[in-house]
Amino acid sequence: MAVTAFWYGKAILNAFSGETSGESIAIDYLSDTINCSLHLTGYTPAQDTDEFWDAATNEHGETGTYTTHGATLGTKTLGYTGGTNVIKFSCAAIEWAASTIVSATNATIFDLKGGAHSADPLMGYILFGEAKSSSGGSFKITPHTDGLLTITPS
Repeated sequence: MAVTAFWYGKAILNAFSGETSGESIAIDYLSDTINCSLHLTGYTPAQDTDEFWDAATNEHGETGTYTTHGATLGTKTLGYTGGTNVIKFSCAAIEWAASTIVSATNATIFDLKGGAHSADPLMGYILFGEAKSSSGGSFKITPHTDGLLTITPS
């Protein structure tokens, strides 16, 4: 099955906007704490309307090294390739070692602001194409060499 990643529609808007309800929602891709969480069949990302992490329902339960709100992305990079006009956000592989993950169908990438999760902006999501599991071993998401999330302005 093909694994595909998408931006949430409001993620780019939030990267440039200042605040909502008096709280900063601007995303600093390199300095902010960006997390990846796993979700089960009950959550289908709504690209046009999901804006904050609390919309990403049915998170996988805590097992082994998987904890609520997933894992923090390490070694983040943000770049631009002029020849192709591609903006690329990427990171080191995201891994939960020694975890029993059962039937994860997607992952969300979000800015963990540290307060209410109704103010943690969603950035993107990954569809696994089918339910993925691990049984006490490693569950790993390795970003494509082209990036974890990309934008090609026209």
